[in-house]
Amino acid sequence: MPTEISMKLESRKSSGELQEAGTRPQELRRLISLAAGGLGPMFNRDEQLFCHRFVLTSAGCVQEGLSPRYTVMTLLGLKELEAAGIVSLVDLEGCYQALLRNTDWVRGVGDLGLLIWVTAIFKPDQVEALLQRFSWTTALQRYRDSRQARTMELAWFLTGLAYAARLSPSLAERLTDTCMGTYHRIRANQGGHGFFGHMSSERSLVGRMRGHIGSFADQVYPIFAMSKLASFLHVEEAIKPARECGNAICQAQGNLGQWWWLYDSHRAKIPSHYPVYAVHQHGMAPMALFALAEATGICFDAAIFKGLEWIYGANELRVDMRDSARKTIWRCQRARARQSKYWSIASSAFRSSSAIRPVSDLEALYEQRPYEYGWLLFAFARHSISA
Repeated sequence: MPTEISMKLESRKSSGELQEAGTRPQELRRLISLAAGGLGPMFNRDEQLFCHRFVLTSAGCVQEGLSPRYTVMTLLGLKELEAAGIVSLVDLEGCYQALLRNTDWVRGVGDLGLLIWVTAIFKPDQVEALLQRFSWTTALQRYRDSRQARTMELAWFLTGLAYAARLSPSLAERLTDTCMGTYHRIRANQGGHGFFGHMSSERSLVGRMRGHIGSFADQVYPIFAMSKLASFLHVEEAIKPARECGNAICQAQGNLGQWWWLYDSHRAKIPSHYPVYAVHQHGMAPMALFALAEATGICFDAAIFKGLEWIYGANELRVDMRDSARKTIWRCQRARARQSKYWSIASSAFRSSSAIRPVSDLEALYEQRPYEYGWLLFAFARHSISA
């Protein structure tokens, strides 16, 4: 699988658009090749699902657990790779069907959104039946993650609805009210400086205590969802909060291109910079900012490709996060002392919004999750490979 994909990628030329952005096409092709090839060892062929975690041990890299959620994300990336002309050796159809054999994994509105999203891509003619099966009209009231107004999960649900709505005008009309209800719940979690909190600060005690602290995922998934809401359903008001968040994370981006870990929606601060995750650099930030660019016409390429340089070795440890021998991209760079990240959060109230608390002892985390490659492929497969 890796050899075949690498050869096909090498036979193609990177698009002129990406060359003009100042990236290194050969490095981007290598990233895509590692992602596509690295998914094979993370696929459980008996269950037709991807694993939860892939960990380096003394005996080599081993799978741990199974994850339907990560399988959805990975399938979305592999579908983009297939659309770019590279056929995966993973049976995408069989993998999709495995998700439907037992849907007990759908435990929240976020999971439902992911399932709607992947179904809209793989089986658009079955979307309406799926929506009815899961009683989508009451989903916002039934699921706990929705009642708590968790930003990331609501963004997944909104994305799924948006992809379903674009299938037909009739479906779009029926889904609009739920789309807008979901959009407004997410929007209520956004602070005045552009960042989104993790969840509503008004719906639970946990929310009041830490709801205003959002992860990087709580930024990028709303950017993506709102960009698609604007593009697919022509909801112009969704562009403003998406653009504000996109601008905010780009302004906060580190000197080495780092996309930081946590964001304070109340004070426009970075409560904790580390870990810096590879998937933020090569997958999640690019997919969100490419979607925002499509919706607004604003180019974010400089920030996107600066983030990739961190992967290539322009980072704190000065190490290439790609490991060709093991066909992987390692997960993150983090503080070796586990308490460092919690102290960083606690002390953030006494730092200026731009101050980065130095972490003198960092380490790479030698593990991987399949969704990370899924989002890399989703972001770059069609952007970087031309027929």
